Order: sequence, then structure tokens, then C-alpha cells
Amino acid sequence: AAVMDDIVAALEAQGIQVEQYYPELGHGQQELSIRHAPALAAADRQVFYRETVRAVAYRHGLYASLAPKPFVDQAGNGSHVHFSLWDAGGRRNLTHDPRGRYGISALGYHFIAGVLEHLPALLALTCPSVNSYRRLQPHFWSSAYTAWGPDNREGAIRIPSTFASDRAGSTNAELKACDASANPYLALGGLLAAGLDGVKRKLEPGEPTMIDPANYSDAERAARRIVRFPTTLAEALDHLAADRVLMAALGPLLARSFLTVKRGEWQAFSKEDTAFEIKHHFWKF
Repeated sequence: AAVMDDIVAALEAQGIQVEQYYPELGHGQQELSIRHAPALAAADRQVFYRETVRAVAYRHGLYASLAPKPFVDQAGNGSHVHFSLWDAGGRRNLTHDPRGRYGISALGYHFIAGVLEHLPALLALTCPSVNSYRRLQPHFWSSAYTAWGPDNREGAIRIPSTFASDRAGSTNAELKACDASANPYLALGGLLAAGLDGVKRKLEPGEPTMIDPANYSDAERAARRIVRFPTTLAEALDHLAADRVLMAALGPLLARSFLTVKRGEWQAFSKEDTAFEIKHHFWKF
């Protein structure tokens, strides 16, 4: 369609390379994957990406919504984060180890374990809207449990298959529990703080999950240290408030301000019905 051609052209005119495009599951839903970049540049590009998509769509007489769940009966919108750790020169992927399980290094697994441990709190930064938790449901490829595994699209963290032509350069992990209602700077900052805490403490992520974690029994999930995500923004905010690592990373002023604003949003939307929530998130994001 002409609108998609123009969106891609506008992104590439800003130096944002589109790596993949395809129609997604929902009616009118499209996916554009953009090339990776260092964390700060990636956050900048996410802002440009969102504004560009909306502006070009509007020019074509269309409305583009990146809301997590713009329609109750359709697939939700994610904004998955692919991440890897590189040396200071940006030449060597420290996440890769050809001898490691699934090609992931010990450093990479420590980082992944840190993200998983802090994920109930991290969700307040990566999925920070009331509408976010309508998307994070089992069996919808959005992830709903603190599980990880190779090419497991129901895990919170997926280890994607690498490119045979560049296994070292393409080794990465994907955090599925993130959406476009997030401030990308806070989301990536929180991800880094959580992962680096895992590196500092040499945490291990446990055994990989090869199936949909929702299909395990409660006892099996407990044995694997897999927990259900918070099911509301209010729950995620309580986890964030109790997480010393993420609260320290935010700093006292920002942490207090963020919690106050988001708790206010939760209180406002909890007094309204589903239609009100969907409408306001559709237009806001």
C-alpha cells in the first residue's frame, strides 16, 4: 500500500533502516522492524519512529494507533526489545559464545537472569499504561510469565535463531513484554539496570522453557521459578516501588514522580468502563 511505502521512505530519510515489514494478525495491523542501535540512539529512533508512523498515516487520511490493545477482540500491539551486550568499541558481541547453550555467553545469561528477576517491577516501565495489561495474556504471543527459552514466543525472553552467515553478530535476546506506551528511555534504562544487577550478582536464569509456560501446572511453574506477570498497572507499580535496584536507577525524584502520575492514571481509568479505556488509549498512543 502507498501509505506503507511512504512510511518506510520517511523513516529511511531519517537514517532509520527498516529491516522487515509484513502484515500482522489483527485487522489493519502492520509490523515494521527497525535496525538495532546503541541504547540511547535506539530510544531516540523509537520516538522518531512513532511520530513518523502517525504523521504519514494521517497524511493519507488514516489514523495509526500504537496502543497496546486498541481493539478488545483483536491482537495487541507490542514493541519488543532485542538486546545484546557489546564491548566498548562496538566490535565484539559479548552476548555470544559458540560454546554456550544456544550460543549465549555466561555474561549474557547473567544479564537475562537479572531481567527475569526484576521483570514484575520492570513492567511498570516497559508496559506502563492501564491498557498494557489487557495485552499481556497467556496464549497470545505477548508473554505473561517470567520464562525464557529458544524461539519460545510465549516466554518473556526469547532467544531468537541466529543468521548462519553471522552467528556472532546476530546473537541477541528479545524482551516481549514491552509496548509503545512506554517512555523508551525509561524502558531501556530499567532493562539495563535489571540486567546489570544480574551480572553483578552472577544470577542464573534456570532451565529454558520449551513450551507455553501457561501449560505447566502451578507446581511445575513454581519448581522452575516461573511467576505470572502482574495483571494490572497497579500491581506492577507496587512491584516497582518495592524494587530497590530499579528505584535507585530512577533516582528519588523521578521514581516518586513516575509512581504518582501512574497511580493517578490507574485510579482515573479504574472508575471508567472498558470502552473509555480503549478509546483514550487508542488516541493517546
